[in-house]
Amino acid sequence: MNVNSTVLRLLTFTAVLVPALAVAVVARPVAAKAEPKLAHMVFFTLKDRSPESVDAFVASCDKYLAGHPGTLHYSVGKMAKDVVEPVSDREFDVALHLIFENKDGNAKYQKSDRHVKFVEENLPKFAKVRVFDSYLAPEVK
Repeated sequence: MNVNSTVLRLLTFTAVLVPALAVAVVARPVAAKAEPKLAHMVFFTLKDRSPESVDAFVASCDKYLAGHPGTLHYSVGKMAKDVVEPVSDREFDVALHLIFENKDGNAKYQKSDRHVKFVEENLPKFAKVRVFDSYLAPEVK
């Protein structure tokens, strides 16, 4: 094998390999960036703040708001009256905590029949409702 044939083979190999690698790199699908989780926190102040009314409202939350598709976490609870800090906000009776896979999960939840029914049944009971939505940073491990 002479030098010219070796050089020719190397040039041919390079001419075929380099474009093939370029196509492979360019054509490789880019992984979609994961959407952040969405936290939906709702604080309810009821018109009737009696223990019986609060317990009934918590049961209504469980009935209508738990177990929706796209929900990663659901919890509901009454204000911790025995935890008093100088910065504690005491203007609520019931706290609802939902974490969704993403913004779309929350959007579907908001339009769901059970959520709509919950709002229809409970709206007259609300003195005040505060909603806090936030995107969650990735978990630290």
